[in-house]
Amino acid sequence: MNIDGVLTIRTINGSNGPFNVGRLITDLGEFSVKDTLLEQYEEGRYEGNFNITQIFPSSYFAGGRFVVEVRATLKSLSLDGVDDLKPEDTVVASEPDPADDHPTPAKTAEKSEQPAEAKPESEVVTEEDESDESLFGTLWPLGTQVKLDPTVDRLKFRLQRNRLKDLGYTFDPREQIWSKATTH
Repeated sequence: MNIDGVLTIRTINGSNGPFNVGRLITDLGEFSVKDTLLEQYEEGRYEGNFNITQIFPSSYFAGGRFVVEVRATLKSLSLDGVDDLKPEDTVVASEPDPADDHPTPAKTAEKSEQPAEAKPESEVVTEEDESDESLFGTLWPLGTQVKLDPTVDRLKFRLQRNRLKDLGYTFDPREQIWSKATTH
């Protein structure tokens, strides 16, 4: 269902580093949002239209409390405006990291012990390039615009977001695209 509303995104520091959670307020009700796609947004209030695919009860223990909330899963969002958080939105919350909801199996693949083949200088690939290629997968090589896939593992998504920032990309919340400034 598509519904207009305001999504408030806050950043919380957890055991896996900072993560984002949202609170979606609509005419239908108020929902907790913990989707991976929130990881690329800055804290703020985002007005727009939200495509909700699922509404369900969820619970967790935090700070000596048992919390029951109504969660919404977002398929997509179309933003009209972005504002700073209001004072009532900045209440410090103790929430578990959504990445801990679905633990990822330890990586068992090891690098091959084969000697590296000599490549012409034009084809030399740095360790950083190999690491980026592994991190971004089918998105590699990166263009001037990148749209991250929120269906990947949440921790990998955070690594991709952080690497894009390191490479000089900036996120446009309305377009949901990372762009690299071109130098002339």
